[in-house]
Amino acid sequence: MVQYNFKKITVVPTAKDFVDIILSRTQRQTPTVVHKGYAITRLRQFYMRKVKFTQQNFHDKLSTIIDDFPRLDDIHPFYGDLLNVLYDKDHYKLALGQINTARNLIAKVGKDYIRLIKYGDSLYRCKTLKVAALGRMCTIMKRIGPSLAYLEQVRQHMARLPSIDPNTRTILICGYPNVGKSSFINNITRADVDVQPYAFTTKSLFVGHTDYKYLRYQVIDTPGILDHPLEDRNTIEMLSITALAHLKAAVLFFLDVSGSCGYTIAQQAALFHSIKPLFANKPLIVVCNKIDLQPLEGLPEDDANLIAEMKAEAAKTMVGQYGKPGEDDGVLLSMSALKEEGVNAVKNVACERLLEQRVEIKMKSKKINDCLNRIHVAMPKARDGKERLPCIPQAVLVAKAQAAAAKESRKLEKDLEDENGGAGVYSASLKKRYLLADESWKEDVIPEILDGHNVADFIDSDIMQRLEELEREEGLRMAADGDDDDEMDEASLTPEEKEALAAIRKKKRMLVEEHRIKKSTADSRPLVPRKFDKDRQFTTNRMGRHLSNLGLDPSAAIERARTRSVSRRGRKRERSSAVEENPDAMDIDQPNKKPRMLSRSRSRSRPPGEVTPGEGFKDSSQKLKAVKLGKKAAKKRNKDARKGGEGDRVTLNMKPKHLFSGKRSIGKTDRR
Repeated sequence: MVQYNFKKITVVPTAKDFVDIILSRTQRQTPTVVHKGYAITRLRQFYMRKVKFTQQNFHDKLSTIIDDFPRLDDIHPFYGDLLNVLYDKDHYKLALGQINTARNLIAKVGKDYIRLIKYGDSLYRCKTLKVAALGRMCTIMKRIGPSLAYLEQVRQHMARLPSIDPNTRTILICGYPNVGKSSFINNITRADVDVQPYAFTTKSLFVGHTDYKYLRYQVIDTPGILDHPLEDRNTIEMLSITALAHLKAAVLFFLDVSGSCGYTIAQQAALFHSIKPLFANKPLIVVCNKIDLQPLEGLPEDDANLIAEMKAEAAKTMVGQYGKPGEDDGVLLSMSALKEEGVNAVKNVACERLLEQRVEIKMKSKKINDCLNRIHVAMPKARDGKERLPCIPQAVLVAKAQAAAAKESRKLEKDLEDENGGAGVYSASLKKRYLLADESWKEDVIPEILDGHNVADFIDSDIMQRLEELEREEGLRMAADGDDDDEMDEASLTPEEKEALAAIRKKKRMLVEEHRIKKSTADSRPLVPRKFDKDRQFTTNRMGRHLSNLGLDPSAAIERARTRSVSRRGRKRERSSAVEENPDAMDIDQPNKKPRMLSRSRSRSRPPGEVTPGEGFKDSSQKLKAVKLGKKAAKKRNKDARKGGEGDRVTLNMKPKHLFSGKRSIGKTDRR
């Protein structure tokens, strides 16, 4: 089976892109550093290599293009004529011929300039010859620019062509435009052909596949054909003519008997007779479509006669087994694609007719004799007229009888279900097949085990009844209390109880205050800014009274609040003690420097090994060792964090030095 896959044809670049690709590859994959002091043989070899490399790249690229495009003389005649109709065979061959000529010219230019560089006498002469060689090659490529653009358009269109196998089982649908061909192929295959109520909706060949008797059939929908001379037909109509002429298929000629397509039955009959030579040696079926609009019985006599003539012509293609003429029952069929009446019947008849013809052709071929010689079908013949009954051993008969009796006596779950109320009422027991020591144990409840204990041992049988009693008792108590208020009714208390209640509340209040004092310190208590204390409610006198009531000395707190209230900026700095200690010292003029106050010396830094209470270290050496181990562990984590994970924001160096500095040798350009 020949398969034509035009989607694998390589892309054809434009002339400018072609030159850029080749010259860029030459620059990347050949040496680029040369010095004047090199030996002349080394200089020649340097530039000869560049010219030869460029010529070889042009040759390989052009050869790939020439080899990928199909040759019209070597492919199936159907595809040959199809490409001729779509792209003009002469233009197609001319474009490929120009590509081949350019390949030969570039090879000749490369050969000539290599010979000239071979005898170059200086660096300048060799370089000039190299530039001239590459320039002539690029000029040749620019001249074939239109051919390259044409071949690229052809390649893109060929990639969209349907994959049609000319040698497989094929059903071909043809007829006037808008007669229901696309609706039929949509019904019998998975194809999705556009269907519209106007002519020439289908402008190209569409392919679908269907199955019949476990065999795959190829169904082709062709564009509509009009009845005029072959020379006047356009490209769309020529697609249908090409398919009819070259494909070995069963032909379905669709006929619109209602006339809603815009063409009369007489015009459709004229088209049938004009393309009748294309139906030779092919199973032909005339399909009368749209019978839901116009039944065959209601046609005028003239139209009925025309249909009868087409039926007689189609009957001539009926060939029965061994060359005998067959019956003409299956050459005229009626259907309605809209209501899907008779669609499957038309498909089955077409597949059957095509299958019979293919079998007949194979039976007449020369290869069938070689196959029949290796096939022998043995048919038993009677020796005499004596009747010989089959002999079955008695043990087998007994075993069969016992199996039948057991089958009858055995009651199935289905029978039990019917006897006990049917589906939804009867529930099959899953425990009846348990193998236990006592049959009465089967329906016992399986104990639930939790933490090695049987849950049933810890559940009182009267637990629900006891729960109801508790809830009833609780409801009575709630009704007696009246409400859930936790406050005590002081009116009903005696004087002694009231004194005890007051003492308890005072003690509770003092405990709460002590807890608050312990919980909050002077540093943690929030300070109220003066702008929020407009009414002068938070004063030191109030604070003193409050602390005195609590039994605390308020003097220290009042002094601290007063010292903080003085602004540091407005406070006058005292004279340094160092200046006062030496009043007779020499005065030194320092106009540009302010004298540093010794009283404001910097506080001492804490040594790293000093242990403060609460850190949990025994001594300073243990703390230094712990800090060192922590830094060592953090170093590895910091190094791993720069590997570029999903949440890493570090931008690593994207320019490795070995790829972006100096001359790269061969093999280091794949990461460019």
